[in-house]
Amino acid sequence: MGGDRSLSRVLCDEVRGHCAAIAARARHVRIDPAADVPDGGISGLDPALHFLDGPPDDVARYVLILDAVNFGSGWFAELGTDTDALTARLTAQARAHRPWTAAELRALDAAAVGEVLGLDGAHALTRLYAQALNQLGSWLPAALANQPASRLAAALGDSAERLAQRLTAMPFFADRGFYKRAQIAAHDLHLAGVAAYPDIHRLTIFADNVVPHVLRAHGVLHYDADLAARVDRGQELPAGGEHEQEIRACAVHACEAIAARLGVPPALLDNWLWNAGREIPGRAHVTRTVYY
Repeated sequence: MGGDRSLSRVLCDEVRGHCAAIAARARHVRIDPAADVPDGGISGLDPALHFLDGPPDDVARYVLILDAVNFGSGWFAELGTDTDALTARLTAQARAHRPWTAAELRALDAAAVGEVLGLDGAHALTRLYAQALNQLGSWLPAALANQPASRLAAALGDSAERLAQRLTAMPFFADRGFYKRAQIAAHDLHLAGVAAYPDIHRLTIFADNVVPHVLRAHGVLHYDADLAARVDRGQELPAGGEHEQEIRACAVHACEAIAARLGVPPALLDNWLWNAGREIPGRAHVTRTVYY
């Protein structure tokens, strides 16, 4: 896909600059530049858990659907669910019926989404998931607008960063200064083999709550006493608040240096750290947000 190549460096440069500025003035989170994390780990998409074996357009739509609802960790404990459980149910739906089409996404309500995901249709998170999928259903036709054959895989373009920029047209992807889910969607499409992005190395880590938890466990991030106590007792940190922003920004900024030392793209480092987070005891910070 063509387009203005001057846009190709905008999004990730914005994230790097935003996070570096917050890290420089942070009052509650400190980065230890001498600390490091293990080199290596689990990366990629698990073909047993994810729908990766269908036609390219179906796989692309599945990945976008999956990443449209890739948030809600702040509600998971009360709902008794987690990322893998929700992914498994979306995969089962895709294998049984093919992933939802744009028209079907636009028509979804919370009750229908709850039935597929095994969630209470009246819960706030389920309603947010329905909104996110409705937004994706409206975005997909625009993504196909310049494709005569109306092939989604062809419409994904040749730049991970430009695709991420386009995804931010959806409100729930417009995570200003971090763009976590816009970036991870581009990365997942690349991992799924339905897009080949030569600029995949340009992506930053995908700033959430799990990666900072791993960095804290390895001594890369240090929280002041008050913030540490809030995180350790599971007290919610408001989305967009000073504590939450410092944690996410310092994680991104620290991982830029770590990835450079290890000689790997930040997105690969993110995969390693996120998967390692499953085995690390203690609490990640709790924030209720549509951004992670």
